Amino acid sequence: MYVKISTMRTALFPGSFDPFTIGHYEVLESALKIFDKVIVAVGYNSAKKGFFAPQTRVEIIKQATAHLPNVEVCSYSGLTIDACRNLGASVIVRGLRTTADFEMESVIAQANTKLAPEISTVFLPACGEYSFVSSTIVRDVLIHKGDVSQFLPKGVQIEKFYTGE
Repeated sequence: MYVKISTMRTALFPGSFDPFTIGHYEVLESALKIFDKVIVAVGYNSAKKGFFAPQTRVEIIKQATAHLPNVEVCSYSGLTIDACRNLGASVIVRGLRTTADFEMESVIAQANTKLAPEISTVFLPACGEYSFVSSTIVRDVLIHKGDVSQFLPKGVQIEKFYTGE
């Protein structure tokens, strides 16, 4: 007996993306080489105050990925595994910059596997050129009126989203 398996492989790339950096974009490009569709999902935690509002983060990511037809962008709250189920994703993509990232992400992946064994996690390393870039660095440069363009995907005009307040 054969079981029909969907040929469409959808992955969820979750994160706070506060803001979406060139490193995030590079991991997304890697994921698109593996999966038919990648949903970039901005996680929303009401207990945390982000630098940019979740909808602003979604808009920044849409700006960065407008030319990529196999990318969707959304926001979600709650468990990432529930977002996967709701959006039809069977894989979670996580980018890694350092071994510390791996240690933290590995624990989260193990918990997710316990809660949702049907959902896998894939780790994709950031390329060395962008491994130092973090949202924290981008925010700090932006706050101090520095040029953040080299840390952002091409075409992203983050200044229009930041009022300096």
